[in-house]
Amino acid sequence: MEKEPLRTLIWDTLEDRGEARFPFPPHGRIPNFAGAGEACDRLVETDVWRGAETLKCNPDAPQLPVRRAALRAGKTVYMAQPRLRDPDPFLELDPAVVTDIDEATTVSGVSKHGVPVAPEDVPHVDLIVAGSVAVATDGTRVGKGEGYSDLEWAVLRELDAVDEDTTLATTVHERQVVDGPHSPLPEDESPPTPDAHDVPLDLIVTPERVVHTGTPYRRPDGVDWGLLDAERLAEIPVLAERAPRRG
Repeated sequence: MEKEPLRTLIWDTLEDRGEARFPFPPHGRIPNFAGAGEACDRLVETDVWRGAETLKCNPDAPQLPVRRAALRAGKTVYMAQPRLRDPDPFLELDPAVVTDIDEATTVSGVSKHGVPVAPEDVPHVDLIVAGSVAVATDGTRVGKGEGYSDLEWAVLRELDAVDEDTTLATTVHERQVVDGPHSPLPEDESPPTPDAHDVPLDLIVTPERVVHTGTPYRRPDGVDWGLLDAERLAEIPVLAERAPRRG
């Protein structure tokens, strides 16, 4: 199945079965889901979590428990600014400085409590927790279709802030695991094959289980500049500043 029909299938399924949670509708976003807190609890029990000092986490609702758990555990959290539109596109939440963890980890509160930093100032990231619309147990991840999560990886990879020692994880509902026992995917359909710029997952965590993917897919080494046109570069200062000259 192609990515866009798969997204729609997942959004529809979560909504129709009453497994989506605020904000509504789940469509067009990283969907919040019933059991997001329990999925976070399972992630917190992993060795990867215990060994991580620095996380990058997406700002979406289903990963709110992850962001709060990280700060409460004394881990530094980085969140990307919306659409990477700022020249300093990452917001740093330092557990030694943040006084209101509940507020600081929300979409509205992070701009108040977070410190904007340039990609060059992001230290080595031990664990990335990404939001997902659909995933497969081979590490395939399908986001909401805008590509910012993969771009964030690519920018940080150019600077060696992420590398082969960085673990990529996600928390999702079981119905978002499209080759799992609760998958809504029809039997005659299979998950999409990742594109070269897609970043595969090492760890999938649901309220019921932890999946170590052992993914066969290669991580991108950096930004694929050939995929970015002039309009896209102009929208993202951090890319425009680093883009090779053309022509």
